[in-house]
Amino acid sequence: MLFEPSHLPVAIVIVGPTASGKTSLSLLAARHFHTSIISADSRQCYREMNIGVARPSEAELSECRHYFINSHSIHEKVDTVVFEQEALAAAETIFNENKVVIVTGGTGLYVKVFCEGIDDIPLTDPAVKDIVEQAWKQGGIARLQEWLNEIDPAFLMQMKEKGNRARMMRAIEVRLSSGKSILEFREGAKKKRPFAIKKVGIHWPREQLYQRINNRVEDMMGSGLLKEAETLYPFRHLKALQTVGYQELFDYLDSKYSLDEAVEKIKQHTRNFAKRQMTWFRKDPDITWASYDHWLKELRT
Repeated sequence: MLFEPSHLPVAIVIVGPTASGKTSLSLLAARHFHTSIISADSRQCYREMNIGVARPSEAELSECRHYFINSHSIHEKVDTVVFEQEALAAAETIFNENKVVIVTGGTGLYVKVFCEGIDDIPLTDPAVKDIVEQAWKQGGIARLQEWLNEIDPAFLMQMKEKGNRARMMRAIEVRLSSGKSILEFREGAKKKRPFAIKKVGIHWPREQLYQRINNRVEDMMGSGLLKEAETLYPFRHLKALQTVGYQELFDYLDSKYSLDEAVEKIKQHTRNFAKRQMTWFRKDPDITWASYDHWLKELRT
């Protein structure tokens, strides 16, 4: 069941790949339980980004209170630490008035942080971050792998996603800043939350999901994604804009591709992203998977 009685407040966490219907299902759930939504999306929090991150429409946002959407600027630093603090504060506020909160988003790490917390890994020197960033820009993933193999081979060996740039860069930064492997800061224990957690995942057959993704990209282009990318082009170096949908159009604006080629690359890269999302979520045994229609039926019974 989507919701079962509990003596504790309950966070219903709705996950799934991009274009799976998380927004519409979360709105239906919020309406059903007369509650609010906390977004676990690492890009929808930025006010300047709208079409390219599939942010809920103004009409959808007006249906109920949303947290961590339109809450920050692309010029601000937003990471898992910021998200955990703000999401837990939002949950506490919601639970003061309601026994249920809806959490939804496709950023697997944000979902994990909300449910389990994060290890107390030290901050890194900004100068070190710049050095690592330059190494990636000059040598790509291969350079990061080579560097990790030199300074933290244990971390590189345990990595399942060898192409995860963000994780590799973070590991290098921690090693250079603290002199210790990032593995030494991992406690491995989940933090106890003062509320119950129910995780539900939306499943689609692959071909249907890919068609939904392709259709969404076409809809985004028809809604003005290119114009939005042109507006954001001066800030393309910011981390927030290293995002599928914008990067390809920035390349088009730099005359690297034709517009048609850029759109096809957006579709392809979004499909690749959806695959990575599912790889992440499938590792979580606590997620109950079912079709969108199944969850819809449960909310209506």
